[in-house]
Parts: sequence; C-alpha cells; structure tokens
Amino acid sequence: MAACPQIHENEEYHKRLNEDSLMHTPEFVIKPRSHTVWEKQCVRLHCTISGWPEPRVVWYKNNVSIDPMAKPGKYKVESSYSVHSLEINKCDFDDTAQYRVSAMNSKGETSAFASVVVKTPCLEYGVKFETHIVEKFGVSFGREGETLSFGCSVIIYPSLQRFQPEIEWYRDDKLLVQSKWVQMHWSGDRATLTLSHLNKEDEGLYTLRVITKSGFETHSAYVFVRDADAEVAGAPGAPLDVQSLDANKDYVIVTWKQPAVDGGSPILGYFVDRCEVGMTHWFQCNDTPVKFARFPVTGLVEGRSYVFRVRAVNKAGMSHPSRVSEPVAAMDPADLKKIENKSYDDLTLYYEKLSHNDLGVVPGRPRDLSVIEATKNYVVLSWKPPGDKGHEGVMYYVEKCVSGTDSWQRVNTEIPVKSPRFALFDLAEGKSYRFRVRCCNSAGVGEPSEPTEATTVGDKLDIPSAPGRVVPTRNTDTSVVVSWEASRAAKELVGYYIESSIAGRNTWEPCNNKPVKGTRFICHGLTTEESYVFRVRAVNAAGISDFSQESEAIKVKCFVMPASPTPPYGITVLECVRDSMVLAWKQPTFIGGADITGYFIDYREVIGGVPGKWHEANIKSVSERLKENMLYQFQVRAANMAGVGIPSLPSETFKCEEWTIAVPGPPHDLQVQEVRKDSLVLLWKAPVYQGRDPVNGYYIDIKEAEADFEMWRGVNEKATNKTFMKVCIHEGESYVFRVRAQNKAGVGKASDPTEPVEAVTKPGTAEIVVNVDDDGVISLNFECSNLTADSKFVWSKNYKEMTEPERMTLETKGSKSKAIFKTPSEEDLGIYSCFVTHTDGASASYTLSEETLKELLKISHDHKFPIIPLKTELAVELLEKGRVRFWLQAEKISANGKIEYVFNDNVIHQGEKYKMNFDKNTGVIEMFMESLGKEDEGTFTFQLQDGKATNQSSLVLIGDVFKQLQKESEFQKKEWIRKQGPHFVEYLGYEVTPECCVRLKCKVANMKKDSVALWYKDGREIKVNEKLDFSEGVLTLEITQVSSVSHTVIQTLKTWSAVYQVTNMAKHLNIKERSLIQSTEEGIRLYTFVSYYNDELHRIKSGVVGEQLWLQISEPTEKDKGKYAIEFFDGKGGLRRTVELAGQECTGNRLIIMFFTDRARVAGGLPDVVTIQEGKSLNLTCNIWGDPVPEVTWLKNEREMVSNDHYILKFESGKFASFTITCVNTSDSGKYSILVKNKYGTESGDFTVSVFLPDEEPGKKKK
Repeated sequence: MAACPQIHENEEYHKRLNEDSLMHTPEFVIKPRSHTVWEKQCVRLHCTISGWPEPRVVWYKNNVSIDPMAKPGKYKVESSYSVHSLEINKCDFDDTAQYRVSAMNSKGETSAFASVVVKTPCLEYGVKFETHIVEKFGVSFGREGETLSFGCSVIIYPSLQRFQPEIEWYRDDKLLVQSKWVQMHWSGDRATLTLSHLNKEDEGLYTLRVITKSGFETHSAYVFVRDADAEVAGAPGAPLDVQSLDANKDYVIVTWKQPAVDGGSPILGYFVDRCEVGMTHWFQCNDTPVKFARFPVTGLVEGRSYVFRVRAVNKAGMSHPSRVSEPVAAMDPADLKKIENKSYDDLTLYYEKLSHNDLGVVPGRPRDLSVIEATKNYVVLSWKPPGDKGHEGVMYYVEKCVSGTDSWQRVNTEIPVKSPRFALFDLAEGKSYRFRVRCCNSAGVGEPSEPTEATTVGDKLDIPSAPGRVVPTRNTDTSVVVSWEASRAAKELVGYYIESSIAGRNTWEPCNNKPVKGTRFICHGLTTEESYVFRVRAVNAAGISDFSQESEAIKVKCFVMPASPTPPYGITVLECVRDSMVLAWKQPTFIGGADITGYFIDYREVIGGVPGKWHEANIKSVSERLKENMLYQFQVRAANMAGVGIPSLPSETFKCEEWTIAVPGPPHDLQVQEVRKDSLVLLWKAPVYQGRDPVNGYYIDIKEAEADFEMWRGVNEKATNKTFMKVCIHEGESYVFRVRAQNKAGVGKASDPTEPVEAVTKPGTAEIVVNVDDDGVISLNFECSNLTADSKFVWSKNYKEMTEPERMTLETKGSKSKAIFKTPSEEDLGIYSCFVTHTDGASASYTLSEETLKELLKISHDHKFPIIPLKTELAVELLEKGRVRFWLQAEKISANGKIEYVFNDNVIHQGEKYKMNFDKNTGVIEMFMESLGKEDEGTFTFQLQDGKATNQSSLVLIGDVFKQLQKESEFQKKEWIRKQGPHFVEYLGYEVTPECCVRLKCKVANMKKDSVALWYKDGREIKVNEKLDFSEGVLTLEITQVSSVSHTVIQTLKTWSAVYQVTNMAKHLNIKERSLIQSTEEGIRLYTFVSYYNDELHRIKSGVVGEQLWLQISEPTEKDKGKYAIEFFDGKGGLRRTVELAGQECTGNRLIIMFFTDRARVAGGLPDVVTIQEGKSLNLTCNIWGDPVPEVTWLKNEREMVSNDHYILKFESGKFASFTITCVNTSDSGKYSILVKNKYGTESGDFTVSVFLPDEEPGKKKK
C-alpha cells in the first residue's frame, strides 16, 4: 500500500529529468477523422504525427494490423514528412469498421481512432434479416435474496453492424424496464437479464424478444423463486407484490398478495410497515394483524414520500418482510400531476385568480360521500371537495352515528384530515353505521355533507370457493402440466396456488410462489420416475380458499441430460510479470448437473479504450501471446460432459506489467463452509505473488452485505498464519468477507469479496458425530440428506483435503460417510471437516483435542475389553454351624453370564466340599464350604464372563487372617453342637443368704425330663438331698456350714465377682475356661479368661492385662457407635460403668475400654450435588483424618482418576485434599468419590457434578 506513492513519485522524477531532452513520445498533431462513404467509393484516412526518435506507424482494422501485401490493391499505406495515410480502394460493406493508427518509439506509444461506415444504397429496401436465438436459457429456480442471471446468444444474418436489433424482455407479457431489481445487457451477440436480490414478485414467464426490420424472434422460459428459509421454524413465507394505491395528502391504501407457504399453521394476519424515503427506520402501521390483504394507512405527512412492506404472522412466528413497494408521495393527486407535468404556470395562475373576497370564507359541504370499502377491521370513506372551498388548505372532520339514532360523534377530534379519503377503525363488527363529513379552514367549520346509507361492518368480499377437478398430464422428464376447473363465483380473483406431493407421502410442496391467473400451469422441478399428485387453491384479497380434491397420481417420465455450465465470474489477476499473467475466477453458480472438466480462456487487447477481437489462450501458453505494457481483457468458459458453456462477462481491463511492489498480492479462492446461525468457517488460498518477503499472516475483514464500503472491519486484531478461520456472526444477517495477506513489508491488497452469506442454520443441517463401536474402533461420521447423483464427501484435516490418508480409512455408503482412525494417537490431533459437493453447502467439522482423544481411547479400551461392573467385591462371612460363605454381587449381568470359581489358580467345581449358587436376577454369586481345613489356606477368585465383558474378584486368606477365620468357624460349629443338648445359659454363681449360707446357682437350657444334674466339690461328686426342679432350668446348691477354707474362698469371691456380664445390644462375653484359683500374698484370687463375640467376629478382640479388661474393635463403622456397659456382681449387689464409643477413655475401677480413633476418614467439606455452568472452573476441598496418614484416591463413575491439566488432584499436609476441574464441559457430569485408607480402616465420600449449558437454566431441560 505504501509503495504506490513512491512508484508514482519516481515516475514524475524521471519525467522532470527529460523535460529539456529532444527525445519525446509520439504525439498526434492532426488525428484521422471518420468517414461515411457509399459502396465502391474510395476513402483516405490521414494524420500528422510528431516524435523523436521518428515513430513507427502501424494501421489496424478492428484491432487487427493491416498488411497491404495480403490484399494487393485494396490498401495503400504512405508516410512522408510526418504525414501518414491509409487509402482503402473500392470500399464494400466489410470495410465498415473502426480503424486505429498506432505510433511507437523508444519513449512510448500512442494511438488515434477513426470509423469508416460504408453505406449500401439497397440495404434499406428489400433486405431480409434471419434471426436465430441460440444458447437459450431454460427453466430457472432461485431463492429469495439470491441474484439470478440468464440470457441467450443471438445470431443475425446478414450481420450488419449499423443495423442492431432491438432487444426487449417481458415478464408475464409485461415489458420490463431497467431498475435496481432488473438489469438488461446486450453485448452485440448476447442478451442477458440479471435479477438482483430475488423476490417472489420476480417469478413468472420470461420472454426475450429480438426485433429486426424483418420481424422478431422470441424465446420464453419460467423462473421459479422459492421462499427463503424462515428465521423461526414454522413461520409463514413473506407476502408479495406490495403496492400503494389511491395516495392522497395523508392517506394511502396498501395492497399485497398472500404467500403460498403458511409454515404448517394458518396465517393469523399481516402487519404493514412504512418507511419514509431516505430514512432507514420502519414504523409498524397496525397494532393487531389484519387478515384482509388490503389496508389503509393514515397519518402520513403531506409532501413526503413513503415505501411500504408487509409481514405475515402465524402461531410459530413472523415471516420475512416482503419486498418494499415503489415510493409514493403523500400529495393531492391533482397537485402531484401538475408537478409531474411541471405545470407551475397553472399553479401560479390559480393563486393569482384568488380574489380577496374568497379569503376568510367558510367552505361548503363535501360532495359525493360514499363507502368505497368495508371490512370487519375498517371502513374507508371517499368524497369530493366542496365547490366553494373558501381558500386553499381546506381540511375535513369525519362524523359517525349508529343507524337508527341521530347521535353524531366526531371521529377525528384532534387533527382534521387533509385527504378526501378516511379510514375508520375500531368499529363494532356486525353493527350498522352512517357517516358524514364537514369541511373546515381558518374561517371555521362548514355544514356537514349528506350522510351515507347505513353500512354494516363486516367483510364484503368472500373467500373464493375451492377449485374443481384437477387433471395432470405428462410434459417432460421433470415437469407436468396441471389443469383445473376455475373456482366458482370468485370475486376479485388474484390467482391460484398449486402444490405437489409424491404419491403416498402426503408431504406437500408449492409449485408456484406467485399466483397464476389461468387454469393451466406447468409444474417444473419434479423428480423423474416418481409419481406425483397435485391440488390447487384460489386466492383473493379476503384470503385463500380450501384445497381442491387431489388429482390422480402421474409418473414423471425419466430422462436426464446434463446442461452446459453457466459462465464463470469474478475474473481477477493474482500475479503479473512482463509478458504473462496469472488469472483466477469463481466457479459457475450452476455447473449443469455434471462435474466441470475444464475451462477455456479468451483474451483481447484494449487499445485506446476500444476492445479488439477475442483470441483463445488455451492453444498456446498465455505468456507467448501477451505483450508488455499492453491492456487486456479476459473471458472464461466452463466445460462439462454436455459441452462448453457460454463465456463469462469480459473482465476488467488489466495492464500486462511486472509487479514490483513489496507487499503480497491478494489471496484467492475464498470459500465459506459450515454456515450456522452464529458462525461459519472461511477458507482461502495464499497469494500467488508473495512480494519481497514470504507471507507471514492474514487479516480477515467482514461487513454486512448491504453495508457501504466504509463499513469493512477486521475480524482478527493479530494476523493468523492459517488459511482458515472460524468467524462468529449474528443470526439472520447477510455478510461478505475478504482476506488480506501480510509480509515484512506490510499488508497487501484485499481479495475479491465473497458472495453474500446469510447467517442461518439450514433445516436438516447435520454435524460430525464421533462414535466408538463395540470393537473399540473410533470413527468420525457425517450424514447428508440432500445428496445428488454427483455428490461426493470430501474429508479434510485442518482444512487440507485427505486424498489418501495414511492414518485413516475413508468409507462412504449412500448418504453416510465415515473417517476411521487406524491407530489413534497424538499425531491425529486437529480439526477434521467434511464437505459434500453438489449440495447447498453441506459441511461440518469436529475438533479432536488431547483431552477428547484420551477419553475416546478410554472408551475404546472399555469397548475392546468390557468389564462387568460389581456392586461388591468378593467377601467372606460365617454362617450357622461354622459354615463359610464366599460371595459377591454383580451390578449387571445377563442370563448368559458364566462364572468360574478358582482356588490357588485351580478351577474348583460343585461337589461335596463346594456348593455354588448364581442368582441371575440379583447378580449374587455364592460359594459355601462346611468348614475350613489347613489345605484351604490361599486365594479364592470368582471369574465372571458375559459375552465379551469380563471381570474377576479375589480374596486372600492366609496367615493370621486365615487362622482367625478357621478358629471362629470351629468355635461356631462347637457352639452349635453344644447347644443341641443341655447347656448352660447362665454359668455358676453364688449368693450369701442372711443366714450366712452360701447358695450356688446356675441356669441350664434344653433340659429334658430324664436329664440329671450332678454337683462336684474338688472333683468329688456331692450328694444332694433336694429334688431337682427343671421347670425354669435353674439349679441351686445351698451350703449351710462353711469351713474356714470355704470362708476364705467366699471372701475372695466377694472381692472378685465370679460372673462378668458385659452387655451392649446383642453382644456377649463367653467364659473360655473354667474358673481358676491362684494363691497370693493378699489371699486367694479366682480368675478366668473371657472372649467377646458379635456378628462380625474378625473385627472384635478382647482380653485381660493385669487388672484391666479391654475390648478392641478394628475398622469401626457407624453401626459400632453407641453406649457400652460393664457390670460387676458380688452376689448381693453390683457395680455398673458405661462409656460412649466416641474415642474417649473411661478408667474408673481400673477399667479401660479402648476404641481406635485413628482410622482413615473424611472429616467433611464435600457437598452432595454440585451444579455448574459449562466453561467455569470447579474447586472442592475436604479434610482428611487418620494416623498413619491415609492414602487418598479420587474416583469418577467408580473408575480411578489421574491428575492432569483438566483434573488437578492434590493432598497437602496430610490433612487437606483438593479437587479441581478446569474449564468444565458437559462430559464432566457424573458421580465422583474420594477414597481414604490406612491400616485401621477405609472410608469414602461421594458427590455428584451436574454441568449445564449457558443458555439452559439449571435443573431444567432445554426446549
């Protein structure tokens, strides 16, 4: 950019150096003049040229150099003393041409032009022209908002340049004129019509008429315009053909036609908008929608011009606005006509004729008041001004009264109206009214007009009835002629809408979006070999009729023949050297239904602003044909299997000179993919011309499609080194884009802008879906629903096409395509995209990040090696009789699941020793053993298999663990055997009676009538005289005479209780051995050993150390909490001590109950549920307790987690565990757990994370 002024200054500098030099470029002192001569005459063109060195002079005819030797005697070229001439002998009509004389020396070149017209006396009499229209345009389809061009080539024989045909274009037999919506072009051999920003008004039958003196030739074809995609799904199509009628000073009637598409629900009405010409703000004219397709707009400002538009609304939403109407001026029609006719003298005379007597006169009564239109929404009145106006500026007041009364009420109380038209709203439907009008001016208010007849408020125009029988007939391979019977008694009929559906599907599509007035229509765009049915509706201003009866099904004849492609466009120069240029152009908008096989390029020289003849550039390389410093134009033709298409419009004029600028040239081949309502992806190619240094970045510019050039703005502040970028946009807007390249020298010229792109997600738009199949294969899948026969799926990585990827396999079947990863790894990270050719831009992308790859690999591993989830791991428990039960529970397993039981790597089977059971309903798997022997020490394993899914759980029983379990099993078995006969429930105790007798007592269970009780003293049986009483199972022995030894024993027993009873719920003490007696210095000590048991034998231990009794509970759980008590009895009374299991100690009477509080546990800090928005960060912290310091493990969905950049897991100071998720996404939702463990126990804490999207409310489903 900065180099251009420097180049210009350098040129000016060299010019100043040569000002005094004798050498100068050639100059024409006298230029050749044009001549018109008769046939057979001679003509001589001459000129005078100065310049040094002496210039070389060449004559050209239509930019082709003239060689006198080629046609001896025809041309004579002479040069003498700076006078140069060309003489043409015996002119004929072929000599009619533009002649150019070119003078060139070492300083430069200059040219001059002259025309020669050879007249034939007989041309105007008896010459018959033959006109042939070739390369005809066919039936065309467009969509609202697009630009559509079509045309024909015209051949006229004989070809006489001075006789040019008259070209006319018609739509529905109405002559078209040039406007901003319609552009017509005639190149001399081709007529082209361009429709800018298509609307449904542009639909119709287009006719080209070529008129010569011998007659005219025509060609016609239909153009269909489909509705643009609705902004809201289900919204109706836009109304069409908005017109302004009966305009006056402050009033106009706006009319329109209803759309063919109602969006699936009835149209509730229409809103009319107005905009003052020159302004951009639209004002809604009606607060409530009107159903009638005509609406009076009041409140206009006199003298200003307005345009109008209409929008339809149904329960789903609002349609796009219609095309705006033509501007209309709010003026009195008579005044407007005078202005248009420029009759200012009449206006002057009118004011001059006003006498002073007319001033200050109250106006008379209005005349001819009538109701010209009445609907249920409004009534329109019309009248004529009074004959005696008083003076200019008369206005009106309108009054109404209910029929049958004489109570008149002024309607426009605040401001009188200026127009002799007035619309009354808010009238009660079904009531009758009368109306009258008064005139007013500065002199006062006049008498009222004659009132109207009673008018009942309501629609006077009825909706037409349904059309009659519909008959389809075959026409071509893609069209059907549909005929029907006209709607009966239809007033003010606007036309008919036709719809088609494939037979049996009941999915109706409009055949026309503009009403047709006849009863015959050709429906184009049908699918060959398909059977269709048709139906018709009638339309007038009141509404749309019911559908006619469906026609019979008709099959469209199958015949497919591709057409030649339309012209390419947008020819630009990407690089230029002294004798060659690099060109670029955009692919044709319509390729003819077949792939383009190549292009043909034509070029022509432009000398003095006059283009020469076209030459084909494809025969030889362009560089051999172009000349340095010459001006050229180019045109391009596309070719496919159907043939070569028509050429493009000529390009701009380009000069063939070497580029020496330091900055890069423009990027090219801009493409837009993945268009969504809020984003798109822009692709481009690097500039061919790099400048002095390599390109190091790009800038992307954006602006609204309709915005001015100054509205270009940058997308990225920092240059990107990629050739693609995702751009955020706003829904419903249309945008254009351009790209600029940058190197060290600066930023280069911008590329040509793209075509307008609307920010909308088209219906049926699909995204790339990642899938992991049952075999663990990871693939990217894309489906396209609107494929054509020539469509292809193009996969790219980082937007570079993967033609033969080494790391992926591409598969396409029907409308689905997939890219399969062979061995996924970090080499595969990137953006994967898929584009479908020959569609309306179907494309999507998927970003494979490192986190996503890890998750996919984990899922792949789980699919390759699936695991049966377990609710519980393998565990062991003791049952009655000392039986041992091994068991686990699977979370989910089918009826086909299989179990293998393994002991020390050997499979064991059902038998006498092992009993197996598998409950498939609950997933509980069990194995029972009657007892444990020494040979059963080892590892027990349950191996599960359910299809491909497997799992196993093991339990190690060795050493002290096995011995303890074996011992407890044996004890339980002995206890069970013992309890099968008489057994002690309460062991032997004593009490001293007041008579100083010792009574020994115990309690026995399971006694029978023949049971015998024997008492022993020092191993000798004692004979008891009293009779045994087994009614309550209590045995007593009373000692009435106690010896000294016995007395010592009794005193000792008083000191040390003979019975210990420690109670806590179902827990009990058991005497391991009989009471033992030990002599000490203090006396005789009676002692015994006790064991403590409950339902979990392996966790409970007890014992006596010195004079202390202790109880140990390993790995305590919640159910171990509670109040524990110990009681001492001496036969008469007792002593009771209690303690709460809460980590405390009680030392009363030398009693210590110990409870290990140093097991690992989660002290708190974790919530039950965390709800967080996507994109935020989550941090949780909890306290950990235990001695020794516990091991901490985090789980997600019962699977161990590893700390990484996304999941940050910390355990600090042995007390604080923290959990952090950076940039939360929806895949982070799930159940999380923390597991803490040391040698005294294990504990876990659970919480749930729920992630919601920013546009969702937490806890609510997205609609």
